[in-house]
Amino acid sequence: MAEDELKESSDNNETRNYTKELLETNSESKETNSRVVFEEFTDERTLVSYDAFGNKQMKIKVLEVSDENPPSKWKFGDRVKVSKILVTIKHLASQEVEEGEFDIEAIERELAEKRHYSSTNRWIPANEIKNGYVVGSRHTTLISDAAALDYIVF
Repeated sequence: MAEDELKESSDNNETRNYTKELLETNSESKETNSRVVFEEFTDERTLVSYDAFGNKQMKIKVLEVSDENPPSKWKFGDRVKVSKILVTIKHLASQEVEEGEFDIEAIERELAEKRHYSSTNRWIPANEIKNGYVVGSRHTTLISDAAALDYIVF
């Protein structure tokens, strides 16, 4: 009985440490004057997504992740449930930058209450979070509810 509790608490500590590492940028985790190893290098282009007309670009930083354990880890791999994000939208014509913090969990609840559905998939594979930013291919899944409620126009 005590062994199970000890194992469960150690699993929770490992999960917290792992999610903390995901949200750190390279400059926060190591000395700033050290060189970046090739495996740790992240190309900026993979973190940015563009709108349909190519007029705006978006970047999403993960601010908070849930402590919840992913269901069927053996099937879907290591995933984290994102709770809060910081969205940065840059208008390419005017170089104007907009930023907004979104609580995806609250937006998901609001949409389910108003429209009786939610389309957000907040589970993101851990390897698709680089330097605390979400890879561009996952942007649509994270902001779908916010776009449905017209919080984000992209």
